[in-house]
Amino acid sequence: MKLLGLFFLSFTLLFLCPFISQADVPERSREPPRPIVFVHNDRSKSDPQQVHISLAGKDHMRVTFITEDNEVKSVVEYGKQPGKYDGKATGESTSYKYFFYKSGKIHHVKIGPLQPNTTYYYRCGGNGPEFSFKTPPTTFPVEFVIVGDLGQTEWTAATLSQIKSQDYDVFLLPGDLSYADTSQPLWDSFGRLVEPLASQRPWMVTEGNHEIEFFPIIEHTTFKSYNARWLMPHTESLSNSNLYYSFDVAGVHTVMLGSYTDFDSDSDQYQWLQADLAKVDRKTTPWVVVLLHAPWYNTNEAHEGEGESMRVAMECLLFSARVDVVFSGHVHAYERFKRVYNNKADPCGPIYITIGDGGNREGLALSFKKPPSPLSDYRESSFGHGRLKVMDGKRAHWSWHRNNDSNSLLADEVWLESLSTSSSCWPSSRSRDEL
Repeated sequence: MKLLGLFFLSFTLLFLCPFISQADVPERSREPPRPIVFVHNDRSKSDPQQVHISLAGKDHMRVTFITEDNEVKSVVEYGKQPGKYDGKATGESTSYKYFFYKSGKIHHVKIGPLQPNTTYYYRCGGNGPEFSFKTPPTTFPVEFVIVGDLGQTEWTAATLSQIKSQDYDVFLLPGDLSYADTSQPLWDSFGRLVEPLASQRPWMVTEGNHEIEFFPIIEHTTFKSYNARWLMPHTESLSNSNLYYSFDVAGVHTVMLGSYTDFDSDSDQYQWLQADLAKVDRKTTPWVVVLLHAPWYNTNEAHEGEGESMRVAMECLLFSARVDVVFSGHVHAYERFKRVYNNKADPCGPIYITIGDGGNREGLALSFKKPPSPLSDYRESSFGHGRLKVMDGKRAHWSWHRNNDSNSLLADEVWLESLSTSSSCWPSSRSRDEL
């Protein structure tokens, strides 16, 4: 099976991955893509691997792990002291086949209720190493790390190392995780690569185009690997699809949308989003953040206009709900816009930020259109990551950190004010439902 996996990996990388053409390098020369980092399994077949956690409704966490041994039970033991587990939960498991590949046993176990801002120690499947995680706080401040198009290259490893050097509460990833692109062993490698971070803080992800993995004749089920491995709280947020969902952390409501599933006004996703945003109480949840993969606003020549149809369909919902910030990936660069609505600067529209610069194998999107758009405040083709630190119900600090190989350099920052506090965006003469 290992030989078949290596054969399939080599076959895919040579013949199936898309060819990438580099645009002209702008004034400042950029570092080229770097080799893939393939992480092998060094544990026994019964030991858990690829461990990651995700938020799963109020006071609960979902622990996901994979074992090569199908006899291992889907159980997680946990407690507040190392080696002492006073809690135990049983979950469910799944597996899938893709061409010659068969996955290990994928376990999903929901644990809780858990106390906020607390470290828990846990063991998966009754065997193997002990892990630990810290639950997010229920009050401000709260800090999110945000990075898209992560992949698994030497650049990715550097970005993850820089993220780990400074604490945070929740990791947000707006699509394009492993860049497996049908080569399933790369999903396993990615899970092992991110485990040191993803087992300690909740990782909340949405899908990108590299998760589709449609293969003519052989595989017609889209998102097969992604849905099996990265189960998100769609059921807990009343969504019928793992491709879009929402969750709350402290006073921040975060919505994860799907760029590659139906989004027009009669779609399930549209109807779900409309209902989800209508339930948000901005007095108790003053911040609303949205993540999706294909950007609605973009002045890079890469993927130009690919998010336009979704913008036309859904932008009015985000504007009416006074969404504060929209993060996207897809374009392998960083760009921050002003508050925008319908292609015009609008003080009541969201700030749009593209952050598809995690370190993927395709390299950077080097060509921005000239002259710069007056709507774009900052843009740069470099790898890096962002941090959103929400200080209270009114203020948040956004910072983007350039990946300068061994160092993380602060390259862009701005203070944000929640639209929930803007009297001009919530006219007293009209109710919020009428906006």
